[in-house]
Amino acid sequence: MSQPSNAAVAQSRPATWRDFLELTKPRVVALMMLTAVIGMLLARPGVPDWTVFVFGNMGIAFLAAAAAVVNHVVDYKIDTVMARTRKRPVATGRVTTMDALVFALTLALAGMLVLVWQVNALTAWLTLASLVGYAGVYTLFLKRATPQNIVIGGIAGAMPPLLGWTAVTGQVDGHALLLVLIIFAWTPPHFWALAIHRKEEYAKAGIPMLPVTHGNRYTELHILLYTLMLIAVSMLPFATGMSGGIYLVGALALGLRFLQYAIRLLRGDDRRVALETFKYSITYLMALFVVLLVDHFVFF
Repeated sequence: MSQPSNAAVAQSRPATWRDFLELTKPRVVALMMLTAVIGMLLARPGVPDWTVFVFGNMGIAFLAAAAAVVNHVVDYKIDTVMARTRKRPVATGRVTTMDALVFALTLALAGMLVLVWQVNALTAWLTLASLVGYAGVYTLFLKRATPQNIVIGGIAGAMPPLLGWTAVTGQVDGHALLLVLIIFAWTPPHFWALAIHRKEEYAKAGIPMLPVTHGNRYTELHILLYTLMLIAVSMLPFATGMSGGIYLVGALALGLRFLQYAIRLLRGDDRRVALETFKYSITYLMALFVVLLVDHFVFF
């Protein structure tokens, strides 16, 4: 007698709140919100008004979560192929695509209402544009169309510090765009390191990630080049007077460590080093923005 499939078992039990929480990719959203919070804190001297701080982060988080849910729906067939994602709620059938889309729409509407009524319209529309860019342009089209998908689509994921900044000031500022540029330069080496580690799964799923289409060596070289660009870009807050010596020292130390990982990866072509590079890249971004924040308040 045959055993029931994982999908059949999953569909036999009702979805729980944990399944819907998983759809929002809470770890990814948490990293995005860290950069949004720091954008808010850097926008003006002192601490922003608590209502803007609370409702701004709430609205941005709701819309970021909505984009994550749409990603689950669009990619559910791909998710069933990859070991990293095959247990996701939509991929296993624990949450239906219709329920997930209704959940995403609810989150998006709630986020827009909070931002328009309690923050400002500019932040609301910029955040919505980020959702469309990630869930629509990147997930629906770019991800399957070109090995440069993460480079072109990375702008959507780089927006949170700008959104936090505009929530406080109501306008787009050059220093906020520097924060966007840092994340934009960080995104390719971050994702390509993971793509090397998961190369076979991306190939099986038919996703044209750079290691699949051009090989590991080519990708590792580009990780190195983008890491060098990231280090240069990370110097801009100091060069423009946005930050001081504490940030400069921290950014250099963090960047040189990232460069060390990139060189190790290019020399050794080791999947374990690729995974270590991917993990460090997350630490790098969090630490870089925290150092920027510490520098801001020390010199304030």
